[in-house]
Amino acid sequence: MNGHAGNGEWSIDDARNVYNIRRWGSDYFEINDAGHVVCRPEQKQESEVDLTDIVAEARQRGLKFPLLVRFQDVLRHRVHSLNLAFRQAIKEYEYTGIYRGVFPVKVNQLREVVEEILDAGHEFDFGLEVGSKPELFAGLALPESENCLVVCNGYKDPSFIHIALMGVKLGREVIMVVEKLEELRQIIRVSKEVGVRPKIGIRARLLCKGVGKWADSAGEDAKFGLSTADMVAAADILTEEGMADCFQLLHFHIGSQVPDILTVKKAVQEATRIYAKLRKMNFPIQYMDCGGGLGVDYDGSRAVFESSVNYTLQEYANDIVYYIADVCNAEEVPHPDIITESGRAIVAHHAVLLVEVFGSIEKNQDTSHLEFGADDSHITKELLEIRDNIESLNKLEAFHDAKERKDDAFQMFMVGVLGLEEKAKIETLYWQISQAVVRSYRGQKYIPEEIRELGHSLGDQYLCNFSVFQSLLDHWALEHLFPILPIQRLNERPDRETTLVDITCDSDGTINKFIDLEDVSDTLLLHHLNGVADGKNGSQYHLGLFLIGAYQDIMGDLHNLFGRVNEIHVFVDPEESKGYYIEEVIQGTTIGRALEYVQYDPRELKRQMKLQVDRAVKANRLRPSEGMQLLGEYENGLGTYTYLDFGEAS
Repeated sequence: MNGHAGNGEWSIDDARNVYNIRRWGSDYFEINDAGHVVCRPEQKQESEVDLTDIVAEARQRGLKFPLLVRFQDVLRHRVHSLNLAFRQAIKEYEYTGIYRGVFPVKVNQLREVVEEILDAGHEFDFGLEVGSKPELFAGLALPESENCLVVCNGYKDPSFIHIALMGVKLGREVIMVVEKLEELRQIIRVSKEVGVRPKIGIRARLLCKGVGKWADSAGEDAKFGLSTADMVAAADILTEEGMADCFQLLHFHIGSQVPDILTVKKAVQEATRIYAKLRKMNFPIQYMDCGGGLGVDYDGSRAVFESSVNYTLQEYANDIVYYIADVCNAEEVPHPDIITESGRAIVAHHAVLLVEVFGSIEKNQDTSHLEFGADDSHITKELLEIRDNIESLNKLEAFHDAKERKDDAFQMFMVGVLGLEEKAKIETLYWQISQAVVRSYRGQKYIPEEIRELGHSLGDQYLCNFSVFQSLLDHWALEHLFPILPIQRLNERPDRETTLVDITCDSDGTINKFIDLEDVSDTLLLHHLNGVADGKNGSQYHLGLFLIGAYQDIMGDLHNLFGRVNEIHVFVDPEESKGYYIEEVIQGTTIGRALEYVQYDPRELKRQMKLQVDRAVKANRLRPSEGMQLLGEYENGLGTYTYLDFGEAS
């Protein structure tokens, strides 16, 4: 991370600047005077929860790490903020329609999350968007209010359509969005069979296209939606079938995590023109569904960047309301009720993954066991001279010379003329020289590219007890950035440039791209571990991985059979001694359950293990008591957490 503080005393403000927390934290996360990260679920200091207290309580309860913490009050605050932003925009621009938001279940299908959102949105008639049959089954059962919309996106077969129509029969406002022309014919056919008048939406495939990683989900080549020609054909079909009144919603989507508000403005104007023309063709469309895309400022840069956005929530709501009203007024058609499918912006902030650092791989390791003397090779002696006189040398030239000597040594080793100990001395000296060179460039305006790369290669690798593939899949698959920082010791100056590696047996299980004040950084500034982790007392250095509430929960995979992590749900309560309480604890995946996912039967595994123990006892390789102890450990182990266990912190 490039946002280093100066050479003076370290302060909490320095920590805030280095990790940019006041930008991406959106007033939900801060650093207190003790140097601890705190969560403020209601964006108020009075509702502050110290994450180090969460760690301590989790350990008291015997919960192992990694640990996912859900701040349910953040979910509620996000739902309220979204709805109130649209209400304010509607009032400001004298808009005659209303706002009817829906939560896209695909962003986080977990029942506790969905139910919390619906409960928080009850006063706003906040509904759901579903994109598959399983999501539809859940969506029909969950909302308590009959006024909640259930918007059905995605491709549909006759059974999907049938269940959606049963929802209409129950009095629910279920709207099926047509993604392709053939789907419309199926909806008409099935609705006649069951005798239900369907509520139909049509997704328009706009010419306007988004930017960023998810831009391909919109535009002329998008996977979903009807072209203009197909839209006209759909209108003709509905008219011929006497079902023009069933066409109640126009949908468009310009991609997830839209970074540029200009994209939103253009798309809204294009879609509203389509809406206006359809209204003039006597289709009584009630809803304009603006889809998803409301982004999250993951890096705090507030820029047109894949991991950021250049607009606020209020600006987003203002522009949608204003441009729909502007076009409708010009076309002299009614203002439609507005729907958005904002999922990421609702759930991203509420989830924090706490992981323990249990070790490091360092370039500059202890060299006390290496003895230098007169018998050293000429390469070792030359490197010793460079190292001992580095302050008086041209630093770039010194680095080039050291690199050349190191390369020469490698060739000598490969042909068998250089011993292993001598090779170790040469490599150690090379890294010492490299570190001195990198230090000499710190604070300079211009740093040669090769020195920048050298600095990154000198970074330590911090070993973290979690799986990137389970908990941070978007980073691995898309290089998506998430804020990461230690949750304690932020009143101390961090002095180690690091990358993070997980515990999977995969070289891709790393985090080597981090948010920065100016650009993406290849390293993260952390503290020296100072022996905080050992095999007995557990890790006392914890990192928080923030804004991971969208998609990461459900998309994680079972690489190396590392399963879902332990999870706690936190609610703010000023009457509690620590200002919060833990409402629910959800145990992570056990070894036995993970094996069941891949068709191993734990009972059969126990039986097979017992057979092996019996054979070993009969062959006198084990005493009977040892065999029973081994079998007991195996059976008990099937019920334990899939992640590493470093015991209780002292």
